[in-house]
Amino acid sequence: MVEMHLLSVNADFRYDPIYALGVVTTFDRFLQGYRPEQDKESIFNALCHAIGSEPQTYRQDAERLQSEAIHLSVDDVLAQVKHVDGAPQNSIVASLRQVATTSPFKYSRLFAIGIYNLLELMAADAIKEEARRTEMLNQLSEGLNLSADKMQKDLELYRSNLDKMTQAQIVLEDILKADRKKREEREKAKDTVTTPPTTPQEFS
Repeated sequence: MVEMHLLSVNADFRYDPIYALGVVTTFDRFLQGYRPEQDKESIFNALCHAIGSEPQTYRQDAERLQSEAIHLSVDDVLAQVKHVDGAPQNSIVASLRQVATTSPFKYSRLFAIGIYNLLELMAADAIKEEARRTEMLNQLSEGLNLSADKMQKDLELYRSNLDKMTQAQIVLEDILKADRKKREEREKAKDTVTTPPTTPQEFS
């Protein structure tokens, strides 16, 4: 919320769908496992409304880019971004071209996370390989006139925080399982104590 607010009051910042995808992706991944589940949407809505934005706009733009990305390749998108003569064939290329031709463009970590999510969908296997991931990010950064080093560092921090969240969730789940087991054992022991023993009926 702090970063979204700081961006919203920055004179150089302009909302774009890739930034929206970064916001939605960050929110959904870092609140994964949040309980109660039904409160997550209310929290997201409040987050957007706090900076005067419409949550539905963020969700719709993010979903549109994600649905397009699964049918595209990184090479095709890069080629279309570099050759600006033809009309963009999809929202992803249109958004990237807008970024590339906007000066100054206000870069943000949330924008970088949106880019990363697109790469996850367009190149699911390649994104797992450090060398290939670095290459794709460098190519995109060059095409968008952005700092490759800055984007790499921001995404390394993002991926590191995701790993920490995953590990924390595993530890928490183990703690909850152990707690449930202890409660069940206490209840079982309590039932054993409170249930009077049965004795065989005596016959005279």
